[in-house]
Amino acid sequence: MRFSILLFGAVCFLVLDGKGLEADTSRTELIHPLPQAPEIPEAVYRLGHQLFHDPRLSRDLTVSCATCHDLSDNGADQLRFSLGVDQQAGSIRTPTVYNAALQFVQFWDGRVRTLEEQVDGPIHHPLEMDTDWATILPRLRADTELAGLFREAYPQQGLSIETIRSALADFQRTLITQNAPFDRWLKGDENALTAEQRHGFDLFKSYGCISCHQGINAGGNMYARMGSLESYFANKGDAISQADLGRYNVTGNPDHRHVFKVPGLRTAALNRYFFHDASAEGLEEAITMMARYQLGRSMPEEDAYFIRLFIESLLGTHPLMDASQR
Repeated sequence: MRFSILLFGAVCFLVLDGKGLEADTSRTELIHPLPQAPEIPEAVYRLGHQLFHDPRLSRDLTVSCATCHDLSDNGADQLRFSLGVDQQAGSIRTPTVYNAALQFVQFWDGRVRTLEEQVDGPIHHPLEMDTDWATILPRLRADTELAGLFREAYPQQGLSIETIRSALADFQRTLITQNAPFDRWLKGDENALTAEQRHGFDLFKSYGCISCHQGINAGGNMYARMGSLESYFANKGDAISQADLGRYNVTGNPDHRHVFKVPGLRTAALNRYFFHDASAEGLEEAITMMARYQLGRSMPEEDAYFIRLFIESLLGTHPLMDASQR
């Protein structure tokens, strides 16, 4: 596993490249092609897929993982904040599950490292599924067909908290997008990118965007402070929420106030809203805001347009995605 250290002011962030996955690079760039999705047993895949869409994981039987993470779209949803049980709005924008397996931590504040640990987050969150394992297990065990699927997938364990977590996590590990134009270009296909997209990539590098958005996921492998060169939160004034405190909510370290996991850009072209607080609507607005707050640069609209075209080239495909989204 390769790693390096990046410095942002007095804060040091560890950068990991894909949790040990090998990157296939024909060109020497800081963004690398995505790996193939891992192969998992068919029974585990079918079970994980079914659980991902099962509303019995929520208190009022209305919310599944797929409710907030639409696999036919961007792996999230197009709302500012997703709606959980009783139609309650969350406090932070839902991230995509596509390529989430490639991130070095999960959630915006990085409070867990693995997809198995991540499962408990939405299940117990009062604004999301708002339930517990003591409620979920009897519901699922009463379904004899589902219990049979668990015995097929996990003959030694059957249906348990651990196997529910395992099936959901392994299913999500298969959600790796493929065949992005940028990846084909990295592997030597000169015609995979347009001249405008190549120009956008050059701008992406020259502005310094690539200092945070690199690796196989074009992000998702480091922390950064929101507002490194201009105080983003000073401009929010009294509107600062608990979620805005970022990693501080996990560690209690004052140096971690407003520090978040850098999101990957692989599906950013499909998003409507951006950042943890959904404050940007549209990719070009997000690009110019990042230039201002993270890089201390004023970016012309034309440059934001070309960088958007480059980011669109990072978008790959997946069998569960709706092709009409392209």
